[in-house]
Formats: sequence, structure tokens, C-alpha cells
Amino acid sequence: MAAASLAAVTALAGGLWFSAHVRTDPVLHEVALFVHLASLALGFGAVLAADWYGTLWLTGRAPLSEALNVTSRLHVPIWAGLAGLVVSGLMLHPDLSSPLTQAKIALVATLTVNGLQAGLLSRRLSAPGAPGPAALAWAGATALISQLCWWGSVVVGFINTRT
Repeated sequence: MAAASLAAVTALAGGLWFSAHVRTDPVLHEVALFVHLASLALGFGAVLAADWYGTLWLTGRAPLSEALNVTSRLHVPIWAGLAGLVVSGLMLHPDLSSPLTQAKIALVATLTVNGLQAGLLSRRLSAPGAPGPAALAWAGATALISQLCWWGSVVVGFINTRT
């Protein structure tokens, strides 16, 4: 987990260095913007669906096995959406000196590490027997962090396009 988190944050830092040193032409910028928006729909939409099933389970409206099954099937679109957002975002000339952009980078890094540890959580919840209070708290914290990071990134992105 620690090695994967370090690798992900290092890759993000490398991408930021790349974005500060490479400029895209107007056509590639438009393509990157489209990919960015499509990736947001894909990744965030999948996250909302996964969290919805988690909420159904927590409220007793769906069994844990169903919530875990649906969530496990959404991992690929979630990660594909996040990767598409990061790669396309690096081609949109982010202002790395802007506090808003720095906040968005922190949110994306946190989101990535949270997603990695969610894999451990999924294995814990899949273990035989009912999950205990610690696993439930872990699941709630994971979902809360995910939602805060995704929504925070969307808000920052929106504000950045308005300025």
C-alpha cells in the first residue's frame, strides 16, 4: 500500500513537471478538455454508483455481497476516469502557482491514495462474517474522503474555468 501510494504520488509529481515544461497546441488543448470532461463523467459517475450501493448496504436495503459485487465491477471505470482526468488535466496548462490549483492537486493525490487503500477495505469487507465497527468506520471514512475529494476537485475546476 505504501509503495503503491508513493509510486502514484511520484507519477503525479512527474506529470506536474511535464505539464510545466510542455505546451499543447490549441487543437490538442480542446481534445484534452473533452477527454477531461468525459473522464469526469466516467470516473465520478462510477464513484457515485459505488457509494450509492454502499449507502444501500449501510441502510439495510441491499446485502453486503451485492454492494461489494457492484463496487468491484466499478473499479476499472473509476480508475480509468481518474487516470483520464489526471493525464488530460496536465495538458490543460494548470497554473501551478495558484492556491486553487495546488488545492486540487492535493485533493487528487488524496483521492488516489484513498482509492488504493479502498482495495484493502474491500478485501476486509469480503472476509467471512459480518464486518465489525472498525470496518464500518473505515468504510464510512473512505466514502467520505472520496466524496470530499471528488466534489472538491469539481468545484475547484469550475472556479478555475471562471477566472
